[in-house]
Amino acid sequence: MICADLHVHSNFSSDGKAKMEDMIDKAIKLGLKTLCFTDHMDYDYPKIYDYSFQFDIDNYLKKLQILKEKYKSQIEILIGLELGMQPHISDSMYKLINSFPFDFIIGSIHIVNQMDPYYPQYWENITEEEGIVKCFEEIQKCCEIYQGFHVCGHIDYVVRYAPSSKIKYQEYSYPYYKDVLDEILKTLLNHGKGIEVNTSGYKYGLGHPHPKTEILKRYKELGGEIITIGSDAHLPQHLCYDFDKAEALLKNLGYKYYTIFKEGQPNMIKL
Repeated sequence: MICADLHVHSNFSSDGKAKMEDMIDKAIKLGLKTLCFTDHMDYDYPKIYDYSFQFDIDNYLKKLQILKEKYKSQIEILIGLELGMQPHISDSMYKLINSFPFDFIIGSIHIVNQMDPYYPQYWENITEEEGIVKCFEEIQKCCEIYQGFHVCGHIDYVVRYAPSSKIKYQEYSYPYYKDVLDEILKTLLNHGKGIEVNTSGYKYGLGHPHPKTEILKRYKELGGEIITIGSDAHLPQHLCYDFDKAEALLKNLGYKYYTIFKEGQPNMIKL
């Protein structure tokens, strides 16, 4: 049984709706042993959009330290961050993670050339395949430039927002994007980084987590072992979303362990 959710948002995130206490109470009811808050910090998020994806880091850490103590007899609370990576802000990202005591950092791509694939404008004047490749290339570039994270988050997140259901549910496959995806995985492995198994893909009806099964299989073939499990929950009811499916999938692929990071160090937990 997977007893840790390592990708959780609260109302410290611009798109978060739940108080930390509500997320913790739900996690306890679900029987979790460990919960890691990973609220969004995206420097230089484009001002044309509705969100800022930045928060007061001092208040965030103060709040989490209080909750760690309050709930220590019921659940382990870890202090994390989902860091929105862009090539030109690596100095700002390093300054942040070197200034504060985070247990766990997810490095994610939400912006490609100052555009967010979540919004329709990203997909204008390009094919869906081009839009997906552009995002994958940006992930590889960021992972080569910046190593201040522990796992790469929701690698194929971009597919979720492709305009046609055909791409989302039928035609998106590892072999078509093999070259660029292999470059991402090899770059991560070269730098000792892991990947996240993000179960929100199930929630969005894609039929697989992020990344897709073939990518998880390929990561293992290349020697990858560090995987964390996260629901990407923004509401209490989405905590541990389809963790049973993720566990069965990982075991079927031959994975024996998942990883929890504490004080930046990986702890391997038997599946």
